[in-house]
Amino acid sequence: MLQNYFKIGWRHLRKNKIYTLINILGLSVGLTFTLLIGSYVWDEWQVNADLRNIDNQYIIQSKWKQPNMGIEITSLAPLAKTLKEQYPNLIENYYRFDGVSTTISKGDKHFREDIQIGDSTLLTMYGFPLLHGDARTALNQPNSVVLSDKMALKYFGKTDVIGQTIQIESFTRERKDFMITAVLAPISFNSITHYVSTDIPVLLPMSSLAFFGRDAAMTVWDNAYVANYIELKKGIRPIDLQKPIAQLISTHASAQVKENLEVMLKPLSSLHRESNNGLVNKTLLTLGLVALFIVFMAVVNFVNISIGSSSSRLKEIGIRKVLGSKKGQVIGQFLTESILIASFSTLLSLVLYEGTRSFFAEILEKELRSIFSALPTFLGSAILLGLFVGLIAGAYPAFVLSALPSIDSMKGKLKTVKEKSLLRYSLMTGQFAIALFVFGAAVVIARQVNYFFEKDLGYSKESIVWAPVPRDWSVKGVEKMETIRKEMMRLPDVREASLSFEIPNGKTGFQTGLFRAGQDSTQAVFVPVLQTDEHYARTYQIPVRNGVFFQESQQAVAPNLIVLNAKAAKMLNFATSAAAIGQQVRLQSFPQTFTVAGVTDDFHFESMRQNIGPLAFIHLNTLNNYRYLSFKIQSSSLNKSVAALEKKWNKLLPGAPFEFTFLDEMLQNLYQSEVRLKKAAQLATALAIIIVLLGVIGMVSLSVARRTKELGIRKVLGASGVGLVLLFLKEFLIVIGIAAFISFPLLLMAMNQWLQNYAYRIEVSGLSFAAVVLSFGIIIVFLVGFQTFKVALMNPTQSLRSE
Repeated sequence: MLQNYFKIGWRHLRKNKIYTLINILGLSVGLTFTLLIGSYVWDEWQVNADLRNIDNQYIIQSKWKQPNMGIEITSLAPLAKTLKEQYPNLIENYYRFDGVSTTISKGDKHFREDIQIGDSTLLTMYGFPLLHGDARTALNQPNSVVLSDKMALKYFGKTDVIGQTIQIESFTRERKDFMITAVLAPISFNSITHYVSTDIPVLLPMSSLAFFGRDAAMTVWDNAYVANYIELKKGIRPIDLQKPIAQLISTHASAQVKENLEVMLKPLSSLHRESNNGLVNKTLLTLGLVALFIVFMAVVNFVNISIGSSSSRLKEIGIRKVLGSKKGQVIGQFLTESILIASFSTLLSLVLYEGTRSFFAEILEKELRSIFSALPTFLGSAILLGLFVGLIAGAYPAFVLSALPSIDSMKGKLKTVKEKSLLRYSLMTGQFAIALFVFGAAVVIARQVNYFFEKDLGYSKESIVWAPVPRDWSVKGVEKMETIRKEMMRLPDVREASLSFEIPNGKTGFQTGLFRAGQDSTQAVFVPVLQTDEHYARTYQIPVRNGVFFQESQQAVAPNLIVLNAKAAKMLNFATSAAAIGQQVRLQSFPQTFTVAGVTDDFHFESMRQNIGPLAFIHLNTLNNYRYLSFKIQSSSLNKSVAALEKKWNKLLPGAPFEFTFLDEMLQNLYQSEVRLKKAAQLATALAIIIVLLGVIGMVSLSVARRTKELGIRKVLGASGVGLVLLFLKEFLIVIGIAAFISFPLLLMAMNQWLQNYAYRIEVSGLSFAAVVLSFGIIIVFLVGFQTFKVALMNPTQSLRSE
C-alpha cells in the first residue's frame, strides 16, 4: 500500500511540474533559513556550556546607585580571593584577572597583543584543554606564559613549543623573556578567555603584575575594575553568599563604596545571553520568530496551491471512494505527496545551507557549523523539521478533500473548498501581512543604523586613524612620546595629532567624583575622566564652547587644569558654561584642586544607546598615562597618508608594530549588534518576498489555467486586455490592503518598543510604511500583470477551445 502511495504521488508531482517546483523551492528556502538560524541560535545557547562544573560557576558583578561610579561587569579586586580564604565551606574555587595590552616579540617579529594576567586556578577551574603542558602547574611559576594554539602557530609555526621563550614589554618599556609552559587546545567562545567579546590569546600568572607595576591594584578594595569569578560548593546557592559578601564589603571598602555598591552573582551558563541588557536573548528571539514566519509563509504557499489545484483531483477522489478506498487511505495518499515534496525540499535545503553558510556567517559575524561536522544530530534535526513541515503543509488539503462525499467528488463539486474560500484568502492575507511587517521592520532598522553613522556625534570622525603606542608611564616616557608626536606632525599628510589614554569608543580609564571646591565630596557628580594632551580637541575637532582646551596654541600647559563638557558644567550648577571658566573643582582621590580651563560642547563619547553624560578631561601629565596616538590625516589619499605614517612610525618606534584603526571602523564595532541585525533583516525581507512571489506565481498560474475559457468569453463580449488583467489584480490588491491594515499597528508597536533601547533614535512614520506597501504592491502588480497579460492577448477562439 505504501509503495502505491509513493508511486501515485510521484506520478502526480511529475504531471504538475511547475507547481511541484514552486512548492519545493518555497519550502527549501524556508527550511534553509530556519536551519541557518537554528545553527546560530544553538551555538549561542552553547556559549560557556563546555566549562567545567558550569552549574556552579558565577561571575561577580556590580550594580551602582550613582551613575559612572563603576561598571557592571567587574567588581572589587580582592573580593573573590577573600571569599575563598574566609568562607572555604561556600567557595570551591575562584579566578580573577587584569587585562593589559603590550608588545610581544619573537626575534624580529613584533605584535601588539591583549594579555590576561590572572590567578593560577584558571586552567583547572574551567577545564580548558591543553595541547601541551600541565594545567595544574602551567601558571604557577613566575615569568611563565600560556599561549593559545593560534598564537603558538603565529610565533613559531608549530604548537609544540614548551620551554621556548617570547619577549614581553612592560609599561616602562623594559623587556623580559617569558617561558611557555602550556599551549591551549582550540576552545569555543566563552566568557573568560573571550572576555567582553575579545579573544585573549596570551595568559600570564598573577605574579606578572609586578612586571607591569600593577600588583598593588589587586589588593585595593576600592578598585572596582577587576573581573571576579567564583565556583560555589555543590548545594550552595547564590543567596547563601549575600551575608558573607555584605560583611566583607562593610569591613574593607570605603564608605562611598558601601553606600553605592550592590553585588550580584550572575551564572556563567546564561551570562553571554543576558549581557548588555539581554541583547543576545532579544536577538535570538527576533531571529527565531523571523525564521518561524518564513517557514509559515512557505507552508501557506503549499496549502494555497494545494487548495487551488484541488478541483482537478475531485473525480480521482470520487473514483477512489467508489472503488472502496477509505477516508484514511485518501488522507495517506495526500500526506505521502506532501512528504515527498518535503523530502526533496529538505535535501535541497541541506545543499543550500552548506552553500550559503559562509555568506550567512559574514552577516552574523559568527562561524556556523558545517553539516558534515555536525552529523548526525544536525542531519536528524533537519529531516525531522522537513517531515514536520511537510505534514503540517499537507494536513489541511488531505483532511478536507478526503472528507468530500463521493457523489460530489464524482460530479466535480467543491462546496467546502471553493476557489475564493475564506481560509485560502485568510492565509494569503497573513502571508502578505508578515512580508510587509518584515519589510517594514528592515526599513526601520536600516534607518536607525544609518542614523548612528550619519548623525553629528559632536566631533569629527572623518579621516581619523589611531594606533596603540608602547607605554613608558614616567615623566621621561611622556616627554619622549610628545617628541614623537611632534615628529609625526611634520608629515605633510598629518593635519593634527594627539597623545591620549582614551579614544572616543566609550571606554574610559576610570570614573570618579567631581565636585566644586569648598563643597563636601558627598555632593560629587561621578564622571568618566579622559586623560589627553592639549591637541585632543583639535585632532577630533571637538568644539570648545568657552575657555581653552588646556592652553592656547604654542603656550605651555599650566599644571592642574581640567576641561569639562557642557553637561558636567551644568550638573555642577554653574549658571552658564562661561561661568565655569577659572573656577576651582576637585576630583575624589586626587589631593590637588583643579582649575576649569575650558568647557566643550557635549559629544557622543559612548554609543547612542545612552544619553550624553557629564565628562571631564585632565591633562595626561597629571598621571603620565597614555595609550594611543590619534592622527587627523588628509582625506584625498588615505592609503598614501597611512603608508607615510607607517614609514615614519617604524623609524621613530622600532620594534613597536603600527596596528592602526580608522575611527569609522571602530564605530562599526560599537554598533556591531545593530549592523548584524540590519543585515539579517534585509536577508529575511528578501527571502519573504521571494516566497510570496513564488506563491503568487503558483496561485495566478492555477487561476489562469482554470479560467481560460471564462477569459475567452469575456473577451468575446468586449472586455479589454487591461480589464482582464485588473480582474485578477483586484483580488491581490484587496489582500494587500487588508494585510497593510493588520501589519501597520503591529509594526508600529514592535519598532517603537525596539527603539526604546536607544536614547537617540528616529521616528517611525506612516510615510515610511506607505512607501513599503507601495513598493510591495508594485512588485505584486508587475508579477500578476506579466502572467495574465499574455492570456489576455490570446485569441478568444483558442481560449474557448482550451477545455
